[in-house]
Amino acid sequence: MTTTYDCTIEDERARGLEDAQRAIGEKKCVVLPTDTVYGIGADAFSPQAVTMLLVSKGRSRTMPPPVLIPRINALDGLATEVSAEARKLAEAFWPGGLTLILHAQPSLDWDLGETKGTVALRMPADDVALELLTLTGPLAVSSANRTGQAPAQTAAAAREQLADSVEVYLEGGPRPLEGEPGVPSTIVDATGPVLRVVRDGAVSLDQLREHVPGVLGLGEDPTPAGDAGAAPAGDAQDGDVPASEAGSSAVTAPDTESTAPAGDQQP
Repeated sequence: MTTTYDCTIEDERARGLEDAQRAIGEKKCVVLPTDTVYGIGADAFSPQAVTMLLVSKGRSRTMPPPVLIPRINALDGLATEVSAEARKLAEAFWPGGLTLILHAQPSLDWDLGETKGTVALRMPADDVALELLTLTGPLAVSSANRTGQAPAQTAAAAREQLADSVEVYLEGGPRPLEGEPGVPSTIVDATGPVLRVVRDGAVSLDQLREHVPGVLGLGEDPTPAGDAGAAPAGDAQDGDVPASEAGSSAVTAPDTESTAPAGDQQP
């Protein structure tokens, strides 16, 4: 039975988080607020749950969702070969509007879709999302909308599109918050020798370069065309960037339905 909880009311928020945790444990989907837009989430380690997420959105395995995490120290459990530069960006901009595409830990038993060995990770700056992630662990999350439709900015709007394909809707009010611009996360490919932006977003190139001066902007290439390194997982709009545009990786991002690796729009 599909249920919506008003997370602006403390008691109802507690009940909603508990029910959402149950739903995730049962390999079902939930809708949650993030600091960008609303996301549809599922257990990242359950192929069944991830398939339900993709089916609910009407998308294929070629646009895998990114993964949201509750704390920075989850990074090394999910990714490998994380460079010092990528860590600097995570420490500077998490929680917040930065998605990092990284090499996925090969030992993990998960199937997010056609990721080509990469995973897009983000720690959202949203209290409800972080509380849920703390209860459930990493979640595969994409923007809460049917593919081709506008990302939902409330749980009610998400329910109009996703209906009973989602078990629990956590309503936290408008996302982004009223008065704030609706900007997706910036997606940085950290799988090659040089970090590069594959989708512009909430964190500007100038901000990134304050911490890692060598980050390449969107479309920039330090080597002749054709010699650039591979890029991983993520989608752009709807939150995802097609792998063809990101490089060799394939994860989409839930913030926008643009073309960024690893996910829909990154939520």
